[in-house]
Amino acid sequence: MELTLYELYQKMLREMGPTGWWPAESKAEIIIGAFMIQNTTQANAERAVANFRKHTAFDPDQIRALPLETIPEYVRPAGFFKNKSLAVANFFAWLDEFADDYDQIVQTFGAGLRKKLLSLRGVGPETADVLLIYVFDQVAFVSDKYARTLFGLLGVDGLKKYDDLARKVDMTGFTVADAQEFHGLIDEYGKKWLHPQAAFYDSFLGGDQLKL
Repeated sequence: MELTLYELYQKMLREMGPTGWWPAESKAEIIIGAFMIQNTTQANAERAVANFRKHTAFDPDQIRALPLETIPEYVRPAGFFKNKSLAVANFFAWLDEFADDYDQIVQTFGAGLRKKLLSLRGVGPETADVLLIYVFDQVAFVSDKYARTLFGLLGVDGLKKYDDLARKVDMTGFTVADAQEFHGLIDEYGKKWLHPQAAFYDSFLGGDQLKL
């Protein structure tokens, strides 16, 4: 069956049920998680996130009060601890300029928010899109490895890099809640059906094609 992007989302939601992504209790926790997950496993990222939970309770002021030499100790389980530590410190310093008011940030930068996020230390395209969706409540699409693998198996060609898919996706018709859920569905699907990729053909999407 040939599916549009929104039909793919609806079919995944119907077959899998809501995922509740991003699993966190605050936007500060989501931000920490978005940096920690870069280039590591979910388990390693969760260990680092747990360190921040224990020592700051994800209070932005407590995070900002951490000595710069202390942050790497919390980040270490997630790897790249020097770069990620500086990224966390820089991002929360930037938030402080807006008194941690996410709505004010959205109003200030408008359609240029993604570009601004990309200018911040340690924020690449994937992290920027995660932050847009889950922190700033904007409609966006995360063209991560699971998404590129899935869409490739659904017949979309030329998806080697992040921007290869990002340029093709049109999120017209998606609400913020849809965008949040779609990312969660794709990643949960990937964990179950894309290891190995051959399992895809036994899944509920195995006979489908995606029209972008």
